[in-house]
Amino acid sequence: MAKGPEKKTKNKALHTKLLNRKKAKIQEEKKEKALRLKVLVTKMNAKRNSSESGDR
Repeated sequence: MAKGPEKKTKNKALHTKLLNRKKAKIQEEKKEKALRLKVLVTKMNAKRNSSESGDR
């Protein structure tokens, strides 16, 4: 029986590796952004609470 063309497993593996790296980078950026927002919100809440208690 005649075999078909060789499969492109090496190219697929490289492509998958690149895509996984890209996905990981995007997830890491999302985590960092969420952490920065969390810190900022905490800071603003603390500032608001201190200013409210100072006004009374």
